[in-house]
Amino acid sequence: MAGGQGTRLHPLTRDRAKPAVPFGGKYRIIDFVLSNLINSGIYAIYVLVQWRSQSLIEHLKDGWQVGGMLPDHFVIPVPAQMRMGETWYQGTADAIFQNLNLIDDTKPDLVAVFGADHIYRMDMQQMIEFHNDRKAAITVATLPVPVEDANQFGVLEVDSGMRVRGFEEKPASPRGLPGAPGRCLASMGNYLFDPQVLREVLIEDSIRDSSRHDFGRDLIPALIGRVPVYAYNFMTNRIRGDSEVNLSYWRDVGTLDAYYEANMDLRDARPQLNMYNPYWPLRTANYAQPPAKLVFDENGRRGQALHSVISEGCIVSGGTVRNSVLGRSVFVHSYSLVEDSVIMDYVEIGRHAKIRRAIVDKNVYIPEGEEIGYDLERDRKRFFVTDSGLVVIPKGPKRERMVL
Repeated sequence: MAGGQGTRLHPLTRDRAKPAVPFGGKYRIIDFVLSNLINSGIYAIYVLVQWRSQSLIEHLKDGWQVGGMLPDHFVIPVPAQMRMGETWYQGTADAIFQNLNLIDDTKPDLVAVFGADHIYRMDMQQMIEFHNDRKAAITVATLPVPVEDANQFGVLEVDSGMRVRGFEEKPASPRGLPGAPGRCLASMGNYLFDPQVLREVLIEDSIRDSSRHDFGRDLIPALIGRVPVYAYNFMTNRIRGDSEVNLSYWRDVGTLDAYYEANMDLRDARPQLNMYNPYWPLRTANYAQPPAKLVFDENGRRGQALHSVISEGCIVSGGTVRNSVLGRSVFVHSYSLVEDSVIMDYVEIGRHAKIRRAIVDKNVYIPEGEEIGYDLERDRKRFFVTDSGLVVIPKGPKRERMVL
């Protein structure tokens, strides 16, 4: 499911769908769910796209062409085609309903419906085993959250065997999780379905005038009590090669501040999100770019990056990068300073420029001597500034790269 607008991430989603937003230097948000699927042995993948999908489709072409010899190994983008009427997708359930032909054509044993806009790692085979062991018709991936955060999620009521007895969207007074005082069970928006059950309920939902055609608001609540619906606790999921620090990392990066904080998580010496685990590789598009380099070693003019993530093709030329994440081919000129920031691909930072606590989208040129993040009133007149004081500079036009 990769068709959402991601309006709360504007201006990063001004020109691209939310799953196509860069993350962690060299990746896109969609790379996480696709890597989870491939690493879990799920190779037949349709990506349902809709809003501003060009960048996302190009990324899938560059990085996710798999198989070729085996007919059931593929990652295929599926644009909205209005097969069931003259409307775009009206909700998550409607997106699947409008593509029921894919289920009919492939005749799968199980259908996994996963979102493409969260940062997490998950061995989906463990969820599938849970689903099969309980002979479930539907399994919902869930995460325990504090009761005070329940109004941000769909909350499930379960019995001691994790069978779902109730579902409420963003409740004011949620039911707690058995055996875990002060916590409730939130839906992650990821589902496993028996294909026949899914097909029947989608057709049923499509003719219900009162439905919003959403899995969490309409389909799941309607099926509780009719078929076996279970909740899978994501906190039990384990990835080979991870330590206790890395267990059950999941972030909804739906806002600019949440997106920024998730990027900042990567800087730690022992980060909660371990992208260096060889047993669970994070895949993405690979481009022919040289290694990063840091040049000049003079007093006052030293190329250095401290407590930071630096992607390939970057040149830190006599400037300082601290507590930041740099995308591909970023050029940091002499005497400049970048602190606590996310800098995306092909950004050029001029001499003596200073950037603090900012997100700078692709292809932006920061002029010599410019200061960003130091005078928020001035920044608000030129850029986007969140309530927390995070400065966000939209994507710039494609331009020629500076060379050393």
